[in-house]
Amino acid sequence: MATTSNHLVMLHLGVGSFHRAHQAWYMHRLRLQQADSGDQWSLAGGNTRPDMPETVAALAAQGGVYTLETVTPADERHYERIESIRRIIPYEPSLAGLVAVGADANTRIISFTVTEAGYYLDAQDHLDLGVADLAADLERAKQGLPGSCIYAALTAILRARMAGGGGKLTLLNCDNLRHNGDRVRKGLLSFILLAGDTALHAWVQANTTCPNAMVDRITPRPAPELRARVRAATGWDDAAPIMGESFIQWVIEDNFCNGRPDWEKVGVQMVESVAPFEEAKIRLLNATHSCIAWAGTLVGYQYIHEGTLDPRIRQMAFDYVTNDVMPCLDTPEHPCPLDLAAYRDVVLDRFGNAAILDTNQRVAADGFSKIPGFIAPTVRECLARGASIDSVAVLPALFLAFLQRWHRGELAYVYQDQAMDPAVAHAICDAADPVVALAGNTSFWAELAGDPRLVAALQKATLQVNQFSKDPQ
Repeated sequence: MATTSNHLVMLHLGVGSFHRAHQAWYMHRLRLQQADSGDQWSLAGGNTRPDMPETVAALAAQGGVYTLETVTPADERHYERIESIRRIIPYEPSLAGLVAVGADANTRIISFTVTEAGYYLDAQDHLDLGVADLAADLERAKQGLPGSCIYAALTAILRARMAGGGGKLTLLNCDNLRHNGDRVRKGLLSFILLAGDTALHAWVQANTTCPNAMVDRITPRPAPELRARVRAATGWDDAAPIMGESFIQWVIEDNFCNGRPDWEKVGVQMVESVAPFEEAKIRLLNATHSCIAWAGTLVGYQYIHEGTLDPRIRQMAFDYVTNDVMPCLDTPEHPCPLDLAAYRDVVLDRFGNAAILDTNQRVAADGFSKIPGFIAPTVRECLARGASIDSVAVLPALFLAFLQRWHRGELAYVYQDQAMDPAVAHAICDAADPVVALAGNTSFWAELAGDPRLVAALQKATLQVNQFSKDPQ
């Protein structure tokens, strides 16, 4: 149920472009709708790392206000001044500002956007303490000190909230991880126990909820020319503008323990289970996005729309969804509530939006998280029912060809992958048979690693990808 209390706060950890184009937009629309009711929620935001200092400083100087440019596939542009972020919290290593706001009883929701690798979870959803950043933050937490990873930051905030009697709190994920609320809760509770804080562990179990949620709006990094476009269109020299596509979606399980905004009034879908929406988005949109980015890079394109409009690349993406994903997600036993064919076509049209100028570099990132998270489930389910995996196998084959370009130092841009161990990646590429090495990697495939059916499908797909990638436009 939505709360009826006045002037409550949602604290967001990470004031990046996606948050400002998505959650902050919904909060802005709700504030406009409820301007005369006195029932106001506002956003506070800050980073847990010293990221984007110029942008954060600009937002602070502008009082949290900024311009959002949205663009339709027909290149229609709209400009809106977003005023829902009422407080920008400067970064400091102690996280004192974030802790103070998060501990305040008027703060009822803490939200966050975390990349797949930022959860530090292995295939069994256990914390991967082999990651140096996580291990260092855990040692700090044992000493009662804050840290920058999501678990360490939340632990510091929740300790202060418990000590100050701040009351119940909802922790809300705003990212692409499957079952994100369940998984961050498991990771957080494990982190707190490993830090030796049994009192906080019990308090978190009793006083927090973690709804699963699904978010969607393509939001590229702001281009240098965006500021000039905003100034020309609005007359305001905005030092922190952002842009995104016109499409937007937010689906949340209605599991809030201390009130929430009336988001359903501005188009948010509040549901009992986010699972079918989440699964469709991850497999039809996120995996396809990566497919197009890897393929486009191999051909020599810079932007996502260029690859989407290439008939060969679009056909690979179309076949992956139609032949392998849709039969997994819509079965007689579990019919899908979405029209998957229509969703597929909308996704491809969105990716073909030339005005977005979303780069292959941004979308191609984090393949070592995307293969197990976005692609392996379709492989696993197809094999379980004895179906072909020829179409889905093209995606990891594309990634392997992409990785080999990286290995040889031939990518046109810097590849970023938080979950990748460079030594492991180079070893795959240096193997006598890189296809067998990729298929045998347990971090990608878990129990399917080395499965002869997977190896055979990847070998077949690699022949297709190699032919394709040797034919630049």
